[in-house]
Amino acid sequence: MKTLIAAALAATVLAAPALSFAQESQPLTRAQVRAELVQLEQAGYRPGVSSPYYPADMQAAQAKVAQQNATAEATAYGASTNGSTQAGSRVTPSKSVYFGQ
Repeated sequence: MKTLIAAALAATVLAAPALSFAQESQPLTRAQVRAELVQLEQAGYRPGVSSPYYPADMQAAQAKVAQQNATAEATAYGASTNGSTQAGSRVTPSKSVYFGQ
């Protein structure tokens, strides 16, 4: 009986690290990574050029892409452009819905 409990405990301990990876988000696809690289290149980042300012160049390009994406989301169809919502006036019917029945 003790060996059965010890075996179950050992299996649980060994399976715990494998189960912890199940909570991670889905990995990026090749197309998603390529699209991000294209966005960074359009923002001015050059991955093949050796630069002494590498981290700053990369962070500046990422900030520019994030700003462009935020602007694109804010001006999307149906989105409020000034941060507020607009609503029309309430229409009250002059007659009952059941009028004439």
